[in-house]
Amino acid sequence: MTRLEFPKNFWWGAATSGPQTEGRFQKSHANIFDYDFEKFPEHFWHGIGPDTASNFYHDFKQDIALMKAAGLNSVRTSIQWTRLIDDLETGTVNSEAVSFYNAVIDEFIKNGIRPVINLHHFDLPVALLHRYGGWESKQVVELYVAFAEKCFDLFSDRVSDWVTHNEPMVVVEGGYLYQFHYPDIVDGRKAVQVAYNLQLASSKAIAAFRQVNQHPDGKIGIVLNLTPNYPATTSESDQAAAHFADLWQNRLFMDASVNGEFPRELVDILTRDEVIWTSSKEELEIIRQNTVDYLGINFYHPNRAQAPRYSSDSLAVDWLPNKYFEAYDKRGVRMNVDKGWEIYPKALFDIAQNIQENYGNIAWFVSENGMGVSQEERYLAEDGMIHDAYRITFIKEHLYYLYQAIETGANCFGYHLWAPIDCFSWRNSYRNRYGLISVNYHTQEKALKKSAYFFRELSKTSSLEISDSEMEK
Repeated sequence: MTRLEFPKNFWWGAATSGPQTEGRFQKSHANIFDYDFEKFPEHFWHGIGPDTASNFYHDFKQDIALMKAAGLNSVRTSIQWTRLIDDLETGTVNSEAVSFYNAVIDEFIKNGIRPVINLHHFDLPVALLHRYGGWESKQVVELYVAFAEKCFDLFSDRVSDWVTHNEPMVVVEGGYLYQFHYPDIVDGRKAVQVAYNLQLASSKAIAAFRQVNQHPDGKIGIVLNLTPNYPATTSESDQAAAHFADLWQNRLFMDASVNGEFPRELVDILTRDEVIWTSSKEELEIIRQNTVDYLGINFYHPNRAQAPRYSSDSLAVDWLPNKYFEAYDKRGVRMNVDKGWEIYPKALFDIAQNIQENYGNIAWFVSENGMGVSQEERYLAEDGMIHDAYRITFIKEHLYYLYQAIETGANCFGYHLWAPIDCFSWRNSYRNRYGLISVNYHTQEKALKKSAYFFRELSKTSSLEISDSEMEK
């Protein structure tokens, strides 16, 4: 056995979001998923929507007590724009929502859990989509910044750690390219503009934070889903495909958020293809000046890319990024068969190396990592507990490579699992379970899984014993 000793002040926590936990109770507005479920319940696994989620709106005290019992010293969640703001145009707040979020923040702090607050976790008010085109519109950028300012004004006296967006590339790809999030548009030109506007919104929110923040240790970052794009082969065409995939999927937001500029090569390609976003010198200067204090990195599986097997050039098809690459499914790899994702922990080390070498070794933490498994009741033992040994193994293997990265100088300060409690997961609803804590979505009964007891010891000691067989998977 080998013992891995992590820093004593390491964040041992978990991540979730407001729309995936709170339920729709007492909200002022519908977000895009509320609306999607209203109109198209067949989009959702077993027709289960976000109306109740895991009932955090009513159960937050009990839920936070369970999180404490699982050893979490930090938790990332989000404030719902659709809950906090009454009038989306003027930015007036809902007093009940203010009381709710104050109570949640205070309860986290009371239990010794650091609240890390995200401002946008896919929960765009659907009224702004229908009125302005959502993130296609710079008017929506301004309304988002006004919402962010309200959050900083109301809560930054106690909250020191903020996030502007969770996985902005998922907003781009899900809503504007690959049809797994409402509005289910396939339009590359719009996707490019949405990506730019999301970055502009992040940078403007950071500028507002610098003016409004009340916390002496306050800092603000962004959460990006990053992974190296591994080429299918060593051929020149596959290498070029992986390179473009990296520019589009990783470096677009990474370069702008950390270095203040979009990748020049990507800008040149989008300009040549006549799909470049509409921007101004003033906006680009805002992006240049307002970079993040830290990064959250979400990692679940590697990306593998190959050259497109068929040309996407067509007089009838608009620009799409898969003009330059397509996904490659490598044979003979370890898989989470329930989710259909490859398990490749070493990618976490590669991500860390990239941050060290190309992004000034900026401070960062693993903001999501986890294993979604369906029908976890299969693993319910006689003691009444779900024995999720597979999740413990998954965590150990990823922490092994994270430890190796820290040993080589990576400026990583924490590890957050997705998720503290099994949660509603967009159109997948409750198909896959990720939590340290189980929830019966019919009764809302919740209980610690075996992984929660493992995580509690991990947090308590900030160390991990790992066997030779568990290393270097």
